[in-house]
Amino acid sequence: MPYKEKKVEKLYYSIGDVAEMLEVPVSTVRFWENEFDILKPMKNKKGNRLFTPADIKNLKIIHHLLKEEGMTLIGVKKKLTGKWDETDYKFEINESLLKIKSILLDIRDNI
Repeated sequence: MPYKEKKVEKLYYSIGDVAEMLEVPVSTVRFWENEFDILKPMKNKKGNRLFTPADIKNLKIIHHLLKEEGMTLIGVKKKLTGKWDETDYKFEINESLLKIKSILLDIRDNI
């Protein structure tokens, strides 16, 4: 199996980096920040938003619920208000399964 370098994790990500990760426009990230209380990115002296890995994880959960599950904004707000731990746990399982699938497909393609 070829050597793969570990992905470099930053402490803070710009809003452009986050939008690129989620494949959504920057305006969508700004909108979600205003809609969901769980998103509170830091701001530097210039006012630029700085997202932590925890913020990105929360954004990924919101993105998953809105885009992949097809929920409405109101539905996502209700789900996150009442059952955050359960939603977080299910998201972690989903992410793990996607990684396993990717590894298995990579193995299959290299045989």
